[in-house]
Amino acid sequence: MSTTSLPSPDRAAELRTALLAAGFTADGLLDLLGAPAYAALARSETVPALRATRDHADAPLATLVRLFLLQQPVPSARAAAALPVEAALADGWLRREEAADGEDTVRATVDLRPYGGPDGEDWFIVSDLGCAVGGAGGIGSREEGVVLGVGGASTTLAGITVRIPVGSALDLGTGSGIQALHAAQHATRVTATDVNPRALEFTRLTLALSGAPAAELLAGSLFEPVGDATYDLIVSNPPFVISPGARLTYRDGGMGGDDLCRTLVQEAGARLNPGGFAQFLGNWQHVEGEDWRDRLRSWVPRGCDAWIVQRDVQDVTQYAELWLRDAGDHRTDPAEYARRYEDWLDEFEARKTKAVGFGWITLRRSDAAEPSIVVEEWPHSVEQPLGETVLAHFARQDFLREHDDAALLAGYFALAEEVVQEQVGAPGAEDPEHVVLRQNRGMRRATKVDTVGAGFAGVCDGSLSAGRILDAIAQLMQEDPVVLRDRTPEAIRMLVEQGFLEPVTAPGR
Repeated sequence: MSTTSLPSPDRAAELRTALLAAGFTADGLLDLLGAPAYAALARSETVPALRATRDHADAPLATLVRLFLLQQPVPSARAAAALPVEAALADGWLRREEAADGEDTVRATVDLRPYGGPDGEDWFIVSDLGCAVGGAGGIGSREEGVVLGVGGASTTLAGITVRIPVGSALDLGTGSGIQALHAAQHATRVTATDVNPRALEFTRLTLALSGAPAAELLAGSLFEPVGDATYDLIVSNPPFVISPGARLTYRDGGMGGDDLCRTLVQEAGARLNPGGFAQFLGNWQHVEGEDWRDRLRSWVPRGCDAWIVQRDVQDVTQYAELWLRDAGDHRTDPAEYARRYEDWLDEFEARKTKAVGFGWITLRRSDAAEPSIVVEEWPHSVEQPLGETVLAHFARQDFLREHDDAALLAGYFALAEEVVQEQVGAPGAEDPEHVVLRQNRGMRRATKVDTVGAGFAGVCDGSLSAGRILDAIAQLMQEDPVVLRDRTPEAIRMLVEQGFLEPVTAPGR
């Protein structure tokens, strides 16, 4: 594990003021670098950004980009024009070195990256050098205790998290503190834990430099550091990689197979206050002779509703190659790479694992007698952020749980915003082969409906009960209204569950 000392947060506010004054923000970077160079930096390609800053070498913003994003040495005098250099040196954000030509220069000791908050906040994520996505050193690292910065998984979890005011939030496995930073905006008290004590120090730096309230920082594995404490919100981007051993703390769970994710989910229920949410990213095994959906259902703790979405599946060879490259093993001796590859395949074979799934797990403690557990596969594009979509999903589950078929037919519904109807069929045909309802928001679902379903959805504007709409459709189609009322509630439930229809209050109530 790295033993490099980290900066002090004592004068973080002074440094933050200098960074903002220079325009060292997400928007400022885009303006300076331009879209192509900005996008290239996210792919760990630094040449376009180096070229873009070369033409503005004396500008404070270009200096900061070269220091903290490109990890280049800059002349001390130039650094002093961009930030309080002596304070930054004293506090450990920079280190002094002498260039080959004898010029006095400084280098950054950490990766310091602007990050735009959901409401336009200017935040900064602090991580190990070269270990942010787009870091100057690339994304491969085989150092055990390395602390990563912002990545796709981090932003995905932040995007799906429910953002409602809460009293207490727990960021389990905080890393560089991204989830704790988000939680600090709507939680009275934030606790962040990590098995790597160095990660807690990075979280302290991230919060301080972003101007966020300090969090309670506790070292330890899973829920062990928090004892019997309970929370209104639990979030975790855990070390979910299913690997042969726990070589890299930031990604390898250290338990066999997907046991870490299973343990995290199963233990979360007892840590939630009534009505509280727990939201995780995870990997899970697809085991021969077992339905992966059943595997995940078995993880859900008693008293909790769950919504589990599988976003991707990789066969074991793709999965092994992905994480071997993540660690930079493809750049080592070919024989060593082959040996590690064999180790991964041996592990999967021993566990009868044929593929690995990736996705999101959301729990809500409802203490319902009949919990709602939805496990689905949705690999298609979605519209982030999805926090409101998650809240709406569980609200609809409550509604459906409380309404039998008779109550459903007595209910009132409105078509959700931005749902469109598509008719699919041969050109010139009198009738479509089928009708598709499609969402342009949230999960962006699409579902086939029959003529009755399409007609029903199209009429739903909250003015008539479902039963009265069906009676009118039956009259138009010359069908028995009793038969139509009997066979349609299942379709209504599906349209409500998937968010195409929204329950509304009856007129006059």
